[in-house]
Amino acid sequence: MFYSFDNSFTLFIFFINLLLSFWIIFLERKSPQSTFAWLLALWVFPVVGFLLYLFLSQNLTRRKIYRYNTPEETAYEQFMKQWLLPGPERFEEEHPELIPYKSNIEFHTNVAKALYTCNNDVSIYVDGHQKFEALFKAIQDATVSIHLEYYIIKNDELGKTFMALLTKKANEGVEVRLLFDEMGGRYLPHHTLKQLKNAGGEYGRFFPTKLRPINLRTNYRDHRKIGVIDGRIAFIGGYNVGDEYLGKKKKMGYWRDTHLKITGYAVYELQRRFFLDWRTSGNTDPIDDDPSLIHRYYPDILVQNNGSVGIQIVSSGPDDSNQTIKQGFLRMIMGAEKIISIQSPYFVLDESIMEALKVALLSGVRVRIMIPNKPDHIFIYWATLSYVGEMLPYGAEVYIYNHGFLHSKVITVDDKIAAVGSCNFDIRSFSLNFESNAFIYDIKISKALRQYFDQDINKSIRYDQQMYNHRPRRIKMKESISRLFGPVL
Repeated sequence: MFYSFDNSFTLFIFFINLLLSFWIIFLERKSPQSTFAWLLALWVFPVVGFLLYLFLSQNLTRRKIYRYNTPEETAYEQFMKQWLLPGPERFEEEHPELIPYKSNIEFHTNVAKALYTCNNDVSIYVDGHQKFEALFKAIQDATVSIHLEYYIIKNDELGKTFMALLTKKANEGVEVRLLFDEMGGRYLPHHTLKQLKNAGGEYGRFFPTKLRPINLRTNYRDHRKIGVIDGRIAFIGGYNVGDEYLGKKKKMGYWRDTHLKITGYAVYELQRRFFLDWRTSGNTDPIDDDPSLIHRYYPDILVQNNGSVGIQIVSSGPDDSNQTIKQGFLRMIMGAEKIISIQSPYFVLDESIMEALKVALLSGVRVRIMIPNKPDHIFIYWATLSYVGEMLPYGAEVYIYNHGFLHSKVITVDDKIAAVGSCNFDIRSFSLNFESNAFIYDIKISKALRQYFDQDINKSIRYDQQMYNHRPRRIKMKESISRLFGPVL
């Protein structure tokens, strides 16, 4: 970029960019990839780059977003010590074939403080109609509390049905708490939220900006999709609330996603996650006001569940320098012996994941990657094509899902362990968004998730080296440009 100093404005922009570049390099201490991408944006697009940096790049690792020293947290810790069975010991007794993955459990325990629970039962939903039928039934049957946290809630047919049901349950006296991302929840009309509140329900915006309607946290979104009903049933996965997730939008077509319904002690961890996020919205945590309510929201469910699925609920976000979910994926990849299957709508990786996958391939492990055939974010899609193209020479099997839009976020390893949740395989999910995943230690569930991948192959085309080499020149240019900005996309 060549600057002309014919006027004071140009000189002013030059010095602003110079100061901001100094700040990014020496004070922000971002990753080399991110630093390079921001410097490129600043100097190639001076004014636009500055505005993008203002809105998209804030360092939240120094911010105390969550309050852990609360009556609710103390009560929860005491409750879990009283009721939670010794997970690691049961893990060795009930799943001797999975003992090699015990270090994965210890890693998440040490880094993410994620409790390992081993008495869970899991149902898998790969179709939006099935998922929302199960969710709506659980809501309809609720008698105590309904806690829901979503990135996006649309004001369409499904969204209206969703909000009407919540308002109905609030009118019946059930405690309803709805948490949504400030940007993703912009579709909800004020009168709809007011109706919920007048019925006795509560709602909140996750980590709201103090400068509404201006939001300088464009990059830091609550991407989680969590539901906890009566403290006994929980949902986690990739579905938001909107008609497109039922395949009703012509542009995207059939929507292929993955969501889980969980019963067992893992529900407690998702309930705790909800309350941690709920407090960021400025709302009152009922257990903080009255710790004796702990049993209302964390009921004893041992006698009601005979499951044996091992689960850890792991969350990550830009407030934590440890990219915990990404590191969990790394542990899974590095421990693979036979096969790794990955589904993600985006595949924009940092060097650590790329190198781990390459090492796995060179060690004789099959690596299968499935991405959608159409973008919902065009620049990220072009970058995705670049990254999967880099994996092809190493022997990766790349499949492009051709039956609508693939939004599923799943990794399975050797039919033994798996992870399902809101986290995509991209830098944004790893470091910029607030995410939650269920890390699963169970052969039956892992095999079922891998089998869904196999079924999806029948609805996909194999993207091989020849196809990649013969892509049009314009696509190559788009890929190159998008990849340069990959760390900030």
